[in-house]
Amino acid sequence: MTRRHERVPRLRRVAGIGVDRMGAAADEAGARGGDVLRMENLDTDIRPPVAAVGATRDAAGRDDANSYLPFHGQAAMRRAAARHVGRMAGVNYDPDRECVITAGGLNGCLATLLALLAPGDEVVLSDPTYVGMINCVRIAEGVPVLAPFLWTGGAWRLDVDALAHAVTPRTRALFLMSPSMPSGGTLDAAAWDAVARLCRERDLWLLYNAAMERIVFDGARPLHPAVFPGMAERTITIGSASKELRMIGWRVGWVVGPAAALADVALVTISDVVAPVGIAQGAVAAALDAADAERDVAEAVSEWERRRDVLCTELEGLPLRRPSGGWSALLDASAMGWTGPEASERLLARGRIAATPMEHWGGPGASGFVRLVFSNEPVDRLRGLGERVRRSLAQ
Repeated sequence: MTRRHERVPRLRRVAGIGVDRMGAAADEAGARGGDVLRMENLDTDIRPPVAAVGATRDAAGRDDANSYLPFHGQAAMRRAAARHVGRMAGVNYDPDRECVITAGGLNGCLATLLALLAPGDEVVLSDPTYVGMINCVRIAEGVPVLAPFLWTGGAWRLDVDALAHAVTPRTRALFLMSPSMPSGGTLDAAAWDAVARLCRERDLWLLYNAAMERIVFDGARPLHPAVFPGMAERTITIGSASKELRMIGWRVGWVVGPAAALADVALVTISDVVAPVGIAQGAVAAALDAADAERDVAEAVSEWERRRDVLCTELEGLPLRRPSGGWSALLDASAMGWTGPEASERLLARGRIAATPMEHWGGPGASGFVRLVFSNEPVDRLRGLGERVRRSLAQ
């Protein structure tokens, strides 16, 4: 390889997420005939809000939606996002100075990290976590440091002692998600209180990936970290229409937080995608502002919880880590004698189940898991999953 083709340093530890490869393998298996359970990707078959679909059709013919301007998001979209985050956080955000609309949630994550990090700054994330978040830290020339989510007492719990020990003088931010991908683990009030105390004592930013914050089960209620003392001025919330609103293809997200930091986030976004999708923003604003918005999300969450429950019943007795929220659950293949990639291959070949191995989705322990996404398969198709998994992974 010539020097011209060497990978630049910022990309040398950026890993693929595996989902695209599994999706292609599942497409190929389906093309050969027979049914494949599509549990490899964070899609959902639950339709977007009706108001959003209608607003999208209307916007496609409007000149003001076919424009670069405003660069940082249409006024109605910024107002809707600022109100939404404000309701969750108990903070009154200025939509003009404290909100930037982005091309999806992960674009908001990367833009925020590029705005905040100097090369070599450390960012602490939970383990396991979405590999895209880890990759964003590396692309921004930061150093990801992992603190474990532990499976204990039948639930995922953030190891707050390990989190504290992970913070060094070089730490710039904590970068957390609740419910977390891929585990579905959530942070309770005690965990968030420990996070808040650490941020205050060590003068850290908290980057809160709120893409799934309302997708919580078992009667739990969302808890935004900005409600804790001293956290409103150091919390940057990154949200998205993709999960709660089921508007994946619209590619609209938002970043909300203190004005000084958001001015730099805006500077990054205008140098990246220039402007978010014009014909999509009005639809997302309509979905956030609709009179039945909370009921719409609650109904979707109720259906996802039903699917989670069927999944757990089907795999009872196997090392499935029951999620408290989100769209996916982790099966500990290592406890069954397989690596994650081995289990994934066997599940597709023998059980016709597409499930992504969790290589690179955290530290070495993550590679022993496969992720089972339950948001895109209805209950009647999930029934019988247990027999297929057991047959596939029998030693």
